[in-house]
Amino acid sequence: MNRFNRSDKPDWVPPRSVKLLDQVRERVRYLHYSLQTEKVYVYWAKVFVLWAARNGGGFRHPREMGQTEVEGFLTMLANEKQVAPATHRQALNALLFLYRQVLGMELPWMQQIGRPPERKRIPVVLTVQEVQAVLGLMAGTEALMAALLYGSGLRLREALGLRVKDVDFDRHAIVVRSGKGDKDRVVMLPKSLLARLQAQLAHARAVWGQDRASGRNGVYLPHALERKYPRAGESWAWFWVFPSPKLSVDPQTGVERRHHLFEDRLNRQLKKAVIQAGIAKHVSVHTLRHSFATHLLQAGTDIRTVQELLGHSDVSTTMIYTHVLKVAAGGTASPLDALALGH
Repeated sequence: MNRFNRSDKPDWVPPRSVKLLDQVRERVRYLHYSLQTEKVYVYWAKVFVLWAARNGGGFRHPREMGQTEVEGFLTMLANEKQVAPATHRQALNALLFLYRQVLGMELPWMQQIGRPPERKRIPVVLTVQEVQAVLGLMAGTEALMAALLYGSGLRLREALGLRVKDVDFDRHAIVVRSGKGDKDRVVMLPKSLLARLQAQLAHARAVWGQDRASGRNGVYLPHALERKYPRAGESWAWFWVFPSPKLSVDPQTGVERRHHLFEDRLNRQLKKAVIQAGIAKHVSVHTLRHSFATHLLQAGTDIRTVQELLGHSDVSTTMIYTHVLKVAAGGTASPLDALALGH
């Protein structure tokens, strides 16, 4: 059986936690990865160990396993579970993180493991009329959030995580902090949403005032800001634009505090509106972002500008929307249309 060799990398520090999954959490937080990444990496580490126990005669620490087990696990996912290529890559990345970052093990054979090719899918895009119909059937905070996603190209988590200080009404701009890939960017604030966003902030300020009057803990701050500025989480500038009506326990710190709105709220109302509008498309919240990009390109916006607004690292990712335009434009006539069939 192929075993791993201990890494001599100077940047690897042994975790202080004893349990394996706690070690994964510790390393993820040390590297300032997102909570979602933490959940994913912990999940795959757990699934891998349980699978190996069922197929290898008992529980073993990942240090006691090697190439045979990792390849067997990934093969099972591809052949038996028939997971999507993206899920397969996610599991592989989680195991890479487990061995390299958590256990400090080098994987000299990992580059030989087959990786499923990425499938380029044409995204689902709504027409302008369909967007108008869907937004018209939504109400409340969810309607504002949906309009903001379509009007600025934000990802759902970026919109949910907006802080008061990041909304610039004077310049009609929104600053996205630590977006996908831990990158910052600036997007437009639609002028048609100014009044509704100001009303939302008035509601958020009332919630913030209640929290301060009750002496509750401040909101979560990213990275080490809470230690550097202990009272900043209590300030109005760092408060959520879309605060949750209920308090919740922070899964990373165990502190009860107010978080932003839960993402499923928007998903439920959007899907209901799509059905009511009679739209026979598989629509998700991310469809609003796809529609934003496609409609900008359709209106003649330069693709590099759209790339920057979406926060794509490579313009080739943005190019997928040009394929949507080609189909929608119908520039090439079908040979059937040239036939005089008489019916």
